[in-house]
Amino acid sequence: MKADTLDQSLTRVFIALCEKADTVLSLKCSILVRYQQWEQLLSLRVNPAHYETAEHYRDDNACVEFFRKCHLPVTGHEKIRKAQALETFWASEKMCARTNVRFANLIEGYCESNLDSRAMEILLRAKSWLATVLGRLPDDLNGRFGPGATFGDRGRHTTIPDKMTSRPDMTSDVSPYIHMISGSAWFRYGVSRRSGQDYLNIIRGNRFTTVPKDSLKDRGICIEPSINIYLQLAVGDLLKDRCKRAGVNLLYAQDSHRLWAQRASLHGSHATIDLTAASDTVALNLVKFLLPDSWYGLMSDLRSPFTFVEGRWVKLNKFSSMGNGYTFELETLIFASLAFACNSGEFGTDFSVFGDDIIVPSSSALDVLAILRYCGFEPNKRKTFLTGRFRESCGGDYFDGKLVRGFNLSAPPSQPSEWITLANGLRRLGSSDPDRDFRSSTPFTAWLRCLDALPVVIRRLRGPHELGDLVIHDDNYTRRWDANGIGWIRVFRPVSRPVPWHHFRSGVILASALYGLPSSGVIPRGSVSGYKVDEVAFS
Repeated sequence: MKADTLDQSLTRVFIALCEKADTVLSLKCSILVRYQQWEQLLSLRVNPAHYETAEHYRDDNACVEFFRKCHLPVTGHEKIRKAQALETFWASEKMCARTNVRFANLIEGYCESNLDSRAMEILLRAKSWLATVLGRLPDDLNGRFGPGATFGDRGRHTTIPDKMTSRPDMTSDVSPYIHMISGSAWFRYGVSRRSGQDYLNIIRGNRFTTVPKDSLKDRGICIEPSINIYLQLAVGDLLKDRCKRAGVNLLYAQDSHRLWAQRASLHGSHATIDLTAASDTVALNLVKFLLPDSWYGLMSDLRSPFTFVEGRWVKLNKFSSMGNGYTFELETLIFASLAFACNSGEFGTDFSVFGDDIIVPSSSALDVLAILRYCGFEPNKRKTFLTGRFRESCGGDYFDGKLVRGFNLSAPPSQPSEWITLANGLRRLGSSDPDRDFRSSTPFTAWLRCLDALPVVIRRLRGPHELGDLVIHDDNYTRRWDANGIGWIRVFRPVSRPVPWHHFRSGVILASALYGLPSSGVIPRGSVSGYKVDEVAFS
């Protein structure tokens, strides 16, 4: 592989981290960076089972994880990443096809083997639990616009007013639900502009694309038609509500999962399970078997039955993919139903699920894994922990109860705001052990090297972690107190320029106002135009 030279300031930061860790593995990492052996560096992993103490694991893991999700100056690998993402797409489709055949028999009540019969008992309990949790199908859907692209809305033209302006796409099965949005101001305006022509553009499904997962892999996602995603998000909100009623509030579940993982690493009471390509392997017939007919009918009508990939339309064996507005909530409930059916206890009390992050009692973990495999899911062996002193869930990695999560640099820093983000990441890494002062921690010297890369005026902008990356996190910072007793802290904040409303038609402006958008204008995603030193109130 060919690569340009890594920024010398960043090289000094990383080598300082490795030298302070002072292990065989950290020395190897520093040598690989010096000689720009990126592929070898990015392929390194650490196994917690090979470590005796949390401190030794944390130091090695910090070095190995530092560049893993970073877009390094490597050429020639982008095509490989995209090709691998496509391979994963086709492999997932094949897996779903096999699962669909298996569940076609179960839907008809036919069991070919004793394994099918045992699985059927568990699946029927899961089906019953889902029916209770989901309850009656609502009469209406409160759709909403998402923040990202749709099949026809791309690039920077993905703000809500842009979506109100463009001709919306949808699949034909969505037609029975159009009455749920036809009364909205944006829909009425769009119809009036078409002057008798068809307002809605009927297409076959979504389109496949890739986004970076880490330095060596891309993740496949599918971009949905605009009307589909508008209503899918409504279903996703309904499923969130059902999860909350059942015992888990998905808005806060990540925090609770980290606590569960921390306790489990101390006591071994629970196992943490992670799945490979979970959303892409939720097979159509699995959903058809588990969901009540009314809910299945609704979600089936709103899903995309085809994906445009590699220049052609492909009929899907999966039920939905990442990009669909209810995939995450649906997979949460499916995995929760399977865990419940394996005698894991009560949802939210004895076990928990957040997407494909699954935490179940150790006593039921093997049964849960068995039924997951039967349903076509592949556990990620590297990130699934049934025994030992390590657990991982929702970004929380714990060894003997101690946080040992590494810091992942997303891109080589090129401006002060990005150096602040890196400095704060290293600060969090060095402050993760409450028994160790930050100045004596492994990342401290690397943190100092980050500050060296900043102009003096910005290097002085210190503040508490509550202000995020507006400041450099430090325990020692100054505030200016005004006459009203309000404290002000100097920060380095982003400046965004809203798109003025005069760029849009009057009908879109009215519809946007009724939707609740601010009168100051629309701020597109990624529209930061610069940064400035400023003050914010913090008392």
